[in-house]
Amino acid sequence: MERGSRDEMLGRLAAAVWSVTAAHPMRVAIDGPPAAGKTTLADELAVVLRAQGRDVIRATIDDFLFPRAQRYPRGEYSAEGCYFDTHDHDALNRVLLDPLGPDGDRRIQLAVYDHTSDSVLSPAVITAPVDAVLVFDGVFLMRPELIDRWDLRIFVSTALDATVDRAVIRESRVSSQAEVERRWRERYIPSQKFYFTTVRPTDHADIILHNDEPQQPAWADRTHGTTERPTHPGAFHAT
Repeated sequence: MERGSRDEMLGRLAAAVWSVTAAHPMRVAIDGPPAAGKTTLADELAVVLRAQGRDVIRATIDDFLFPRAQRYPRGEYSAEGCYFDTHDHDALNRVLLDPLGPDGDRRIQLAVYDHTSDSVLSPAVITAPVDAVLVFDGVFLMRPELIDRWDLRIFVSTALDATVDRAVIRESRVSSQAEVERRWRERYIPSQKFYFTTVRPTDHADIILHNDEPQQPAWADRTHGTTERPTHPGAFHAT
């Protein structure tokens, strides 16, 4: 386990990206619970990589949701629904991850859904450079439907109770504290516990970032094979 400044951590992540050799665009997953800091990390890493001369494609699981009418067959606060009914993994693989993979043609789309209008999208197809890096953030990225699509897997670990406090602050302009807390404690946190128990995402991660203190993070880099992997979700605050 290493600890350092935010800039030091971003430098280590960028070095890990550069260390991967592939004959196709590289696909980086940034996984973790809601409000763990995935999007912020992905945006920061993209800035660093671009400054180093890499072509970066930024995308997020939030643009691969099913329309709202399909997302809640088990109820708005269902943890099972959060895990099983929310994201269109078939579309994600078809229009983005597989085209960037070993047998892909690099012709991609970055979204299939617009959250603002709750509508299906069909954006223009673009061709990715062969040496591009996809930096993709989202929840449940190590699940079986996606696990073999990634060339580098980063897991952002944060105490689940802390994500509730972060979410209350982050969503204060659009939701009440009571609504946010209910959504996290009934839907998001139980779905993450289910994910930790059934998929064990930290067992699959190449790098685990402990983001409880964002300006003084700690990280375990398994790309060098020197870090012992945890064997239960409680090691990553899933209790």
